[in-house]
Amino acid sequence: MSSDGSDGSVTVGAPASAPRQFAQGLGLFDAITVVVGVMIGSGIFIVSADMARLVGSAGWLLVAWAIAGLLTIAGALSYGELSALMPRAGGMYIYLREAFSPLLGFLYGWTLFTVIQTGTIAAVSVAFARFLGVLWPAISEDRYLIPPQLISQRYAVSLSSSQLLALAIIVLVTFTNTRGLQYGKIIQNIFTIAKTGALLALIMLGLFLGRNSAAVHTNFAHTWTTQAVKPIVPGLAATTFFGLLVALCISQTGSLFAADSWHNIAFTASEVRNARRNVTLAMVIGTVVVISLYMLANVAYLVTLPLPAIQHAAGDRVATAMLQAIFPGAGTLAMAVAIMVSTFGCVNALIMTGARAYYAMACEGLFFSRAGRLNTARVPGWSLIAQGLWSVLLVLARTYNPASGEYGNLYSNLLEYIISAALLFYIMTVLGLFRLRVIQPDLERPYRAVGYPVVPALYVIGASAILLFLLVYRPATTWPGLFIVALGIPVYAWLRAAKSPARNDGT
Repeated sequence: MSSDGSDGSVTVGAPASAPRQFAQGLGLFDAITVVVGVMIGSGIFIVSADMARLVGSAGWLLVAWAIAGLLTIAGALSYGELSALMPRAGGMYIYLREAFSPLLGFLYGWTLFTVIQTGTIAAVSVAFARFLGVLWPAISEDRYLIPPQLISQRYAVSLSSSQLLALAIIVLVTFTNTRGLQYGKIIQNIFTIAKTGALLALIMLGLFLGRNSAAVHTNFAHTWTTQAVKPIVPGLAATTFFGLLVALCISQTGSLFAADSWHNIAFTASEVRNARRNVTLAMVIGTVVVISLYMLANVAYLVTLPLPAIQHAAGDRVATAMLQAIFPGAGTLAMAVAIMVSTFGCVNALIMTGARAYYAMACEGLFFSRAGRLNTARVPGWSLIAQGLWSVLLVLARTYNPASGEYGNLYSNLLEYIISAALLFYIMTVLGLFRLRVIQPDLERPYRAVGYPVVPALYVIGASAILLFLLVYRPATTWPGLFIVALGIPVYAWLRAAKSPARNDGT
């Protein structure tokens, strides 16, 4: 375990002398807007369609979202103790490193950089471009500046007008954040307020203006009766008790993805004023606000649209289908604008927070050395640039199916693969809370996890059950994710070996 810092916090890999220090420019409100802003992207407007196909009833759809909400809030309550104990840039990288080993911390950081954060940045940026395409048809994935060029039998690169806009968003937001924390904070505050207002407006419209008595009767006359379910695997669906249990767990890939990244504020802990208190409060308040909005949004969907209309919404765009039912013709345009606002704010939060994790890794010699330096604006400029470049590459990279001749997006495949791996890291982090209580019982803990040990234990049990069912029933997307994590082991060994000669030379 590393030694305690002067403020009583656990310090990890801090440079002996740092020419610049982070600016503590984030207050509690700013931190909350980061949590809310990074959680609300495009998922809430889309994922309920596939979840409804899996669970097959209005009641079980709400239960699936409630499970995701309870897990997320339990996770935030558990992480709060760790963030108060280690209020430094790096978040989960620091927690896993301190609770278990530098290797586990690195594997998380490796996966965060190669897929989780950068893949999400790519996906959300492309989502922004797609919905702008609703307003401006020239922005399209089918309008190529550079047609797909095969680089192997199954992979290609291309540049469409949609990809170009996504690249421009990544470059613009990355550049803005390199100019200083203040710029990223202003963008975040504005867009989080705007997107939260838009989601609230959507909810109010559905609950009061769009309320459809026929839909209410269809959905709630037989609240728990499954209908038109999608098989999980051949011979297993949510028509039996066990099938329903599996469906509820498998459906969490949608709801947990829509509610993900709530912990990202911990990456920026060094820039939060009174971080021991405010990072914890921001995570808890932010997750409660977002989960409440998500539950209300699904109620709005269900009182406006019959379940089959949710299950079979065009392109899974449930929110768009709801607005179309209320405002025929104009609903699609209104929803496109709302999602553009939501995704832009999400991209800013992802870019701003993720770079701080790679900074912490670089301070330990586990990332590009320049990424461990702060620029004149007191932000990790090189870390932001590295993250931006990799995100750009993920936008450009395509997959190719020789049998069908169709092209896909590499980042979509990677994100499917990594959901289970991300869940594993969350479980390990909460287990780290238990481990630190045992091996370091005397450390000052300004905040102790609410409901310990029950709440953290319930999180571990619930998340482990979901992970187990994913491993069994979604092996095609689960095991490759664990393989991506495992690829970090030889990289870690190489980085450690590269550091050893420098240590021996005294450099």
